[in-house]
Amino acid sequence: MDNNDILIRLRYALEIKNKEMAEIFKLGDMEVTVPEVVKILTKVDDEFEDDSDSQIKCSNSMLDAFLNGLIIYKRGRQDPKPGQPDKPEPSFTRSPNMNNILLKKVKIALALTTEDMLEIFDNAGLRVTKGELGALLRKEGHKNYKVCLDNFARNFLKGLAIKYRG
Repeated sequence: MDNNDILIRLRYALEIKNKEMAEIFKLGDMEVTVPEVVKILTKVDDEFEDDSDSQIKCSNSMLDAFLNGLIIYKRGRQDPKPGQPDKPEPSFTRSPNMNNILLKKVKIALALTTEDMLEIFDNAGLRVTKGELGALLRKEGHKNYKVCLDNFARNFLKGLAIKYRG
């Protein structure tokens, strides 16, 4: 599952309009216009790859900016504590896998509890234990860290759509 697909599914699940998507990118310190949002959210068939100007590929930095913007959009901007840097280092520099970062940041943005997340996975038909969820949410490098595979991320976004869209 690529970053464009993640954005498409997240937008659908949370019913975010194109104008709001551009605002969320801006909150995440990335300038993206509404026509560019449309190009990011456009699916291109693999057969017709020569039509590459109709889609903008979403990089890890773009997805990270969107997720950071989503947290600010849903929860408000948090003032940095004394001694903290104004801008945190990007989450994706350590890992090319954005699925773990997706779970963590959506959990923060929507103020989900562990039970809420387990329910979301259950709604999608995937049984996840508290231990497995904890391993997915751990920091990379921790001894119990587990890489979030595409099926977990896909089912999480599916369950999110069921929860928020009915």
